[in-house]
Amino acid sequence: MALVRWSPIRNAFTVNSEIDRLFDNFLSERMNSSDALSDGIPAIDVEETEQEFLVTAEIPGMQKKDIKISFENNYLTLSGEKKESKESKDSNFYHKERSYGKFSRSIPVPAGVMLDKIEAEYEQGILKVKIPKTEEAKPKQIEIKVK
Repeated sequence: MALVRWSPIRNAFTVNSEIDRLFDNFLSERMNSSDALSDGIPAIDVEETEQEFLVTAEIPGMQKKDIKISFENNYLTLSGEKKESKESKDSNFYHKERSYGKFSRSIPVPAGVMLDKIEAEYEQGILKVKIPKTEEAKPKQIEIKVK
């Protein structure tokens, strides 16, 4: 057995390369995971105008019946399940990026919205949810009086 001289710099590089390897493995597993739908998908945009909040979500390849929308405690929740359909049982996958599974996204919405007027439409993989504001929540211009 050969005697190896201890070097703190060599040990630091070894630890650093091990940490890099662990992160690479973790990230590659997350990217290839079939749970991708639960990891921030659908991608959403939230806009605010003077009249309403508009939530736009990308949910391609789903049926309207598989998407649920609810509003509770000032949170709009989009959820659903994208089901995998197997056409051929004799095929083997070499690379698979399309993801299937359940998803749920909750978006905080400030108070002052009209729950009974919320509208949603789904077309070509894009879900749009319009949440109208109450009159009290709409911005108002305050006039400055001169004395």
